[in-house]
Amino acid sequence: MSNTLIQLENLTKVYQVGETEVQALRGVSYKVEAGEFLAIMGPSGSGKSTLMNIIGCLDRPTSGKYYLEGEEVSTFDKNRLARIRNQKIGFVFQTFNLLPRTTALENVELPLLYSDVHPKDRTEIALRALDTVGLKERAYHKTNQLSGGEQQRIAIGRALLNNPSLILADEPTGNLDTKTSAEIMSIFTRLNEEKKITMVMVTHEPDIACYARKRIYIRDGKIIREELGREGCEEHLKKEQ
Repeated sequence: MSNTLIQLENLTKVYQVGETEVQALRGVSYKVEAGEFLAIMGPSGSGKSTLMNIIGCLDRPTSGKYYLEGEEVSTFDKNRLARIRNQKIGFVFQTFNLLPRTTALENVELPLLYSDVHPKDRTEIALRALDTVGLKERAYHKTNQLSGGEQQRIAIGRALLNNPSLILADEPTGNLDTKTSAEIMSIFTRLNEEKKITMVMVTHEPDIACYARKRIYIRDGKIIREELGREGCEEHLKKEQ
């Protein structure tokens, strides 16, 4: 039985900008096995964010096929894509995307507000998620009382609510200092290794990418290189020692 979570087959994405066609992706094919930790790297305009949006079912390719857990989601309509996002994918963004003037608990509970989960159960589920990221004791603090690292941990807790098969992280340490970035990446590593959650992360920081066990580099809409394990990470490992 296949253990492939993500399968991309010859994906293209073309945007119309005025009278000009912009090719963001040019025939991308790749597989991600369940339980892997993948980093996607590339310069601005390389196509990495477009690829992330397609993997996250936020956009559809112009051509090619995208399978998630064996389903060809690239053919789904908006409603079915929304269900896939709600049921199978957790998102973590650079800007945290938290509601202001609300508590950590209220932010984490948010994805369950429109479900049939009982309010008491909703609170218990959210508290467990906060405990997973080490913030249970800060559950009733408002977001403006929390540091950037704590806010990102809330965002990770929120991403865990639906027990996702896949977490997508878009520049998750982009607004954080070096020490806090390492703390956030240790949480991602633990979720990947202990809970076996597949992680796909976009980053422009080579030291952050080295937390992933696989790295792909995109340029001009194509994958130009793949690195496995600690390949290419020696310089960054020296800095940590």
